[in-house]
Amino acid sequence: MKETKFTMNYSFPKNAWYACARDVEVKKELFARKIANEPLVMYRTSDNKVVVLQDACWHRLLPLSKGKLINDQVICGYHGLNYNKEGRCTYMPSQETINPSACVKSYAAVEKYRYIWVWMGNPTEADESKVPDLHWNNDADWAGDGEVIYGKCNYRLILDNLMDLTHETFIHGESIGNDAVAEAPFEVTHTDNSVTVTRWMLDIDPPPFWKAQLDKEGNVDRWQIINFQAPSTITIDVGVALKKTGAFEGDRSQGVNGFVLNTVTPETDTTCHYFWSFCRNYDILNQRRTHELRAGVSHIFSQDEDILEAQQIAIQNNPGREFYNLNIDGGAMWVRRIVDEMVAKEALD
Repeated sequence: MKETKFTMNYSFPKNAWYACARDVEVKKELFARKIANEPLVMYRTSDNKVVVLQDACWHRLLPLSKGKLINDQVICGYHGLNYNKEGRCTYMPSQETINPSACVKSYAAVEKYRYIWVWMGNPTEADESKVPDLHWNNDADWAGDGEVIYGKCNYRLILDNLMDLTHETFIHGESIGNDAVAEAPFEVTHTDNSVTVTRWMLDIDPPPFWKAQLDKEGNVDRWQIINFQAPSTITIDVGVALKKTGAFEGDRSQGVNGFVLNTVTPETDTTCHYFWSFCRNYDILNQRRTHELRAGVSHIFSQDEDILEAQQIAIQNNPGREFYNLNIDGGAMWVRRIVDEMVAKEALD
């Protein structure tokens, strides 16, 4: 690959669905979270619908999340202004006439795939069909669970990390990594809004994590198929099967298959919310295995957290620093190009 460079770009598109919470996080009470540099407050109404509003009272900008939720109305904790689910003020103290400009911004929200998604941009473009596909999270043929990580780094650094799994060899050698990951060839393909990196490792010694999942002796054929969905969702089709049993040709019956689901939401320029889950299509009724896998993957991701936080600090200490790309950065480079084009298009609209 021709040598190329880039400097850190902190931008993000707003005309997109971003996960703002796991479904279990949002209850019939006020819940605050900052998304794309904007403070939000969210809650469920009496009919269980999710509402997302700007977290700042029209009157004096006190965060509404410091107030109360009564009869599906948000009551400001400072002077008692009431707001309905559309963000319109319905009550002001000591006056009968309500200022017609008294409202807070309401955001389009969708509950899908065990997440709450919010559209931060032009509400007329909030098409539910554009929610990234994470159907494995609530598919009856798959079992899994996950968490949300508060990432102390720009969201793009996590996308870089997920698009190139070579680092498994060096960061996760005791669990999912070995030399085969760094040595295996890979292929990068792309469309206008997606990128796929495909890597097969044939007839290799399985790393500890996958040897335990397969629970069979002998070498394996291992796959990693990484699929990016703009602007910040990455699904990774992973697994191993006994060598030469047909996995490479499409028959995975002699193996175990999982999907690592990742969607990364910018909070600020240097922080993000990282929603992940690990889903599997084997031993799906074993709840104990689900808990053990969640804990195991959580530990793996905590190692990435340490690396990415240190990287973010180094970037801030070296503003304007140019970064080189290697062949292994091919997928991440296409991701950056697609996201940059989305941002540039919004700037023209």
